[in-house]
Amino acid sequence: MTDAHDTAADSPLRTTGGAPPDDDGSSATEAPIPLLAPREGIPPVITDDAALAEVIAAFAAGTGPVAVDAERASGYRYGQRAYLVQLRREGAGSALIDPVACPDLSGLGEALSGVEWVLHAATQDLPCLREIGMVPTRLFDTELAGRLAGFPRVGLGAMVENVLSFVLEKGHSAVDWSTRPLPEPWLRYAALDVELLVDLRDALEKELDRQGKLEWAWQEFDAIASAPPPEPRKDPWRRTSGMHKVRRRRQMAVVRELWQTRDRIAQRRDVSPGKVLSDAAIVEAALALPADAHALAALNGFGPRTGRRQLEQWQAAVDRARALSEAQLPHPGQPVTGPPPPRAWADKDPVAAARLSAARAGVSALAERLNMPQENLITPDTVRRVCWEPPRPAGPESVAAALAGYGARPWQVEQVTPVLVAALASDGSEAV
Repeated sequence: MTDAHDTAADSPLRTTGGAPPDDDGSSATEAPIPLLAPREGIPPVITDDAALAEVIAAFAAGTGPVAVDAERASGYRYGQRAYLVQLRREGAGSALIDPVACPDLSGLGEALSGVEWVLHAATQDLPCLREIGMVPTRLFDTELAGRLAGFPRVGLGAMVENVLSFVLEKGHSAVDWSTRPLPEPWLRYAALDVELLVDLRDALEKELDRQGKLEWAWQEFDAIASAPPPEPRKDPWRRTSGMHKVRRRRQMAVVRELWQTRDRIAQRRDVSPGKVLSDAAIVEAALALPADAHALAALNGFGPRTGRRQLEQWQAAVDRARALSEAQLPHPGQPVTGPPPPRAWADKDPVAAARLSAARAGVSALAERLNMPQENLITPDTVRRVCWEPPRPAGPESVAAALAGYGARPWQVEQVTPVLVAALASDGSEAV
């Protein structure tokens, strides 16, 4: 155990610059200490069933919350699968598991069922953990806790430094975690990510309790843990970067064909789609509508490094789009459910626009008083929906019911309802 770890084990947790100040406005100013190595050293990477069984037994026998993290290879591989899973629990120490060699971690997930999982930015890691059989029933999200507590910087490194006075190395966050074998510096970084996560959780729980927000946090955490997997995105090709330049339906069809072709290739090769063909090249081809591979080769993104076979492959996608009938072409935009974009409200419904303006001002002022981001107080989409089609009469009970119907948690309903009741009276009618 290093001196830094002695300090972590023996001294009380400290809050330093960047955290919400104490009631008297004071805060500690101790210099943060670099955290250089895990206290028990870098654990071996688990790559076989026998070693995994030992880890499962050890973590099942541990006590208290379990810190969980996962590393993906975003920008390098297709999809968002996990390439390393890190855990730490009192009585079990730390573990690093290779989910490529051990793709079924449902046994570990079952052993930790009912245990509180501590994650940082849980919604980022839960999808890839769910793919390998790890689904928490209870969790504590240290990033979300930091937002609710009013921290201006909520990245893991900033939170550990501001709350616990330790500095984590963050140099390997964007590396290709599908690399095998994983270099030792990467493994050290990964192990350190869960080293102090439970300590951070404990400190944030105390801070939220001090601010009277702890119950709010638990409601948020429960909502994350109980949320179903998100539905697949409809027409994901419409999110191609630069799509706003594409106006004509024939050009949109080119984007769709090229995007779908690229996606199939990327999935087959298990590489990031952007490494197959850039979004900028897709848009360039859609705008130009090249007649043949020679014309395509002259466009940005299809230069001399693109082989003849690849050019023909992309041109075939363009040709398919050019051959579609008018009825087969995609329509501009997607069917919109709910209110129109706020910029159109003044023309479509000036009274609703006045309600929205009043609601936004009220929510902003309330969020400032509560010292948290507006989007954590209530989602902007929920505010728009209530303002566009308000309940009638727009009294406290009906507004509260509307908020709950849109998924607002009880604490959000309690805080935001008075603000929206006042805003909905901005059209001149009386709130009942």
